[in-house]
Amino acid sequence: MSAQLIYDHVPLGSIVTYCDGTPRPPERHRKQLAAWENRNSGGRLIRKQAEIRVGNTTLPASITLHKGDYGSQGTIVLRIRQSFSVNSDLNFAVKERPAIGSVLVLDRAGDDAELVHLAANRTAAEEWLTRHNYPRAVLQEISADAVAADIIEGRAA
Repeated sequence: MSAQLIYDHVPLGSIVTYCDGTPRPPERHRKQLAAWENRNSGGRLIRKQAEIRVGNTTLPASITLHKGDYGSQGTIVLRIRQSFSVNSDLNFAVKERPAIGSVLVLDRAGDDAELVHLAANRTAAEEWLTRHNYPRAVLQEISADAVAADIIEGRAA
C-alpha cells in the first residue's frame, strides 16, 4: 500500500508499518542495520497534513507516525515521530485499526489536527484530558459507520 492510500483511507490511531523490501542486515553491521531500521519500521498514525503551497513551491501531502517515547518515572523527555511524503517509495501496511468505540483525542479541530491520545472510550478520554493540558482538544469517537464505509469501498487493510 502506498503512503497516498494511507493518507486517503486509513484513520488516525491506526498502527502502520513500512518497509523498503530489502533484507535485514546482520546484527554485526551496526551502521547498515541502523540505516535499514530507518526505512523498515512502524508506528501509530497521528497526523495527516494536506499539500502546502509556499510561494512557487508546493510541498506534497504527508503522514506522520509516532514511533515511541523516551523518558523515566512517567516523564516523557523525547518523542520520536517520523513524517513521510505521499510520494514516498516505501511500502506501507496497516497492522491495526482503532477499535470501534475508542475515542481519538485530537489537539485541535480541523483536518490538520494531531492525535495526542487514543482512549478506550469517551469516559477514559475525558479523564485523560483532566490530567493533560490541551485546551482546544477535540474528542472523536471511532464509529462502526466509518469502519463499514472502509470495508464497502474496499479500503480495509
